[in-house]
Amino acid sequence: ADFWGIEETNSKIDIKKGKKSSPLTGGLSIMIVGCGKVGKTLVERLSKEGHDISVVDKSAARLQSVTNMYDVFGVVGNGASFTVLKEAGIEHTDILIAVTDSDELNLLCCLVAKRSGNCDVIARVRTPDYSEEKTYLKEKLGLAMMINPEQEAANAISRILYMPTALEVAPFARGHAEMVRIKLPQGNVLTGKKIADLVKELSGAVLICAVERSGEVYIPGGDFELAAGDVISFIAPVRDGRKFLKRNGFHTHQVKSCIIVGGGRAAYYLGKRLIELGISVQIVENKKERCEELSILLPQAIVVNGDGTSEELLNEIGITTTESLVPLTGIDEENIMLTLYAKEVSDAKVVTKINRITYTGVIDQLDLGSVVYPKYITSEAIIAFVRSKTATMNNNIETMIHLFDERVEAIEFVVGDQSPVVNVPLADLKLKSNLLVACINHRGKVLIPDGNDVIQGGDTVIIVTTNTGFHDIEDILR
Repeated sequence: ADFWGIEETNSKIDIKKGKKSSPLTGGLSIMIVGCGKVGKTLVERLSKEGHDISVVDKSAARLQSVTNMYDVFGVVGNGASFTVLKEAGIEHTDILIAVTDSDELNLLCCLVAKRSGNCDVIARVRTPDYSEEKTYLKEKLGLAMMINPEQEAANAISRILYMPTALEVAPFARGHAEMVRIKLPQGNVLTGKKIADLVKELSGAVLICAVERSGEVYIPGGDFELAAGDVISFIAPVRDGRKFLKRNGFHTHQVKSCIIVGGGRAAYYLGKRLIELGISVQIVENKKERCEELSILLPQAIVVNGDGTSEELLNEIGITTTESLVPLTGIDEENIMLTLYAKEVSDAKVVTKINRITYTGVIDQLDLGSVVYPKYITSEAIIAFVRSKTATMNNNIETMIHLFDERVEAIEFVVGDQSPVVNVPLADLKLKSNLLVACINHRGKVLIPDGNDVIQGGDTVIIVTTNTGFHDIEDILR
């Protein structure tokens, strides 16, 4: 396979061709339009998955940065131009992903790509007006996926505020099950218990899938003993997960009040969702015009015009008594400082949005609690779709999330009738190590399986593993 990069000479970008260090094996041809934060994240993660990547961006400098770091083909130009797309290889592209800063440009890129190539198209669309017309736009423009990072981040935050003990809550089985991540405090009744003993107590209602301890991640066996400070991820049907937490001394009631600092799109989506859940919302925004817009869009919210980083203002609006705080400014450092301040002066549940993803090690050491990365949410949804395109036997990926800094994957597969895992007791399947069949969803009935249970065609199955790169349910077999 060929390596493509770009090189700047005499203020002009010339395309350069060379050899890749290792050939691709069965990867897809993927074109990414836009080299911003989401674009770079997709290049990084899809390159690791073994796909042939081409990138289009108007900025030569941004494109140069990406092609210097990754084995990709770069073209400088307008991604909505047929000439540019053709130069970038649209005729041989399997998937085009448009993630520029402009919703309109992303939609136009997808439209041109559908007319000039034979590829699936994915658009990032953030404007609320377009998001409300998602079904119409997908149908009329032929979009395989339309994704909104701010809206997805708001949904993730609202799930955490609904269960404030959790560090993270991820839905599976079309909302019938959820993966919950919590930290075991000192003196909790779960500390000192072995997984095998918990399995007997829980009677198949909850399954502990992964544990992080002192920087190491484990898929726990029956002899694994929980300890204070462990961060555990468990999966359960929705009601059973809440019962499990309550029975073991965790607070399970949703928050009743929330202060949102920053009035951007994410604040709008989050405010709207929290109001629907019956949570009182205050939004602090320093631009008067935006405050007026939010007051019209969210009449049930209290919108405060002021500097959300001001201690005086935060105290005035009740930071010491609010049950939750969500910093949604566009500056990561401000969000982190607001989180640390809130943890010092109140008992509020705080969820921090982080846009940049280059300092995760430092962020983890700050013990911020719940952290949401919109770029990760976006890339994981797209990677799940890409992996489904390479699967066999119609085993699509419904949901995929990464846990513990990408060291664990939780993947929900839709299982085809002809799959070799169908109608075989789980105990008889030759499964890879460091892997759990965590949950089976059979026509809306969620089951935490044991060795006697079987997977049937049409089921969705959730796999949790420290192995990476699963595309197909067959990948769980040795």
